[in-house]
Amino acid sequence: MATAPRVRFGVFEFDPSSGDLKREGVAVRLQPQPARVLSLLVAQPQSLVSRDSLRRQIWPDGTFVDFERGLNFCIAQIRAALGDSADSPRFIETVPRRGYRFIAPVTAVESTASADERRSAVSEAAGMPVAAHRRGWWLAGAATAAAAGLFLVAVLVGAGSRPSPIRIAVVPFDNESGSAALNTVASGIADLTVARLATPERLRAVSVVGNAAALRRPRAFRDVKTIGEEVHVDYVVLAQVTAAPGGVRVIAHLIRTSDESHLWANAFVRPSFDLDQQADVAESIAQSVVSRLARR
Repeated sequence: MATAPRVRFGVFEFDPSSGDLKREGVAVRLQPQPARVLSLLVAQPQSLVSRDSLRRQIWPDGTFVDFERGLNFCIAQIRAALGDSADSPRFIETVPRRGYRFIAPVTAVESTASADERRSAVSEAAGMPVAAHRRGWWLAGAATAAAAGLFLVAVLVGAGSRPSPIRIAVVPFDNESGSAALNTVASGIADLTVARLATPERLRAVSVVGNAAALRRPRAFRDVKTIGEEVHVDYVVLAQVTAAPGGVRVIAHLIRTSDESHLWANAFVRPSFDLDQQADVAESIAQSVVSRLARR
């Protein structure tokens, strides 16, 4: 599959293949999932990209997430990175109930390889010796093709022995702080944890359930073993949001459903939890959970 070219819009340069975003040469932080959404939007500038199309490409079938919240979060993160506004957009226009449109002019950034090819063509036209240059590129191409062939063989051989993904459920996090204002923090971090566990690279190792009715029972009626049986998961991630001196504490747990053993737990204390802080904690939870399960 061809690598998507880097593009430029306004003062920004974006590499859809790596997700790297720069503003006037300075790196701008953008998480992997919002970067994937941005790559789909800039690939079709001035065209409507439907919410359903984004769902199918970012959250494929078999991924159980709250898609609406996940996509809204991605768009909010992209707008924050670009300094854009939903009310008076310069980059991303919302088409209510339908999708989004990237409205800024997008131009491709010429790659170094393309520039080299152009210089080679100019040299050849001028009568300069290029035979050695051609041989070098041919040998490099042959080596690349051989390496690609070996990689494909390895993938095909290994595919049959690859273990099935581990099934994990993320239970809505409990707000035990006594403050209704932290309800959105609890639900936001839980949703983002699902999203971070459901990234393409992690879906090779885990299968995530985050939107089943059995997960939404009040804590007093929640039973980890029953959850395991009803939604067919091996592990459950849950957390409590509580007040802490000078801030808010999130205590996350990874529990095995078969015997209710706690395999991992950690507390995250912050003065407050804005969207960036929520995303950071969700990524830490997802990273720790996958790392712990890899050692089982």
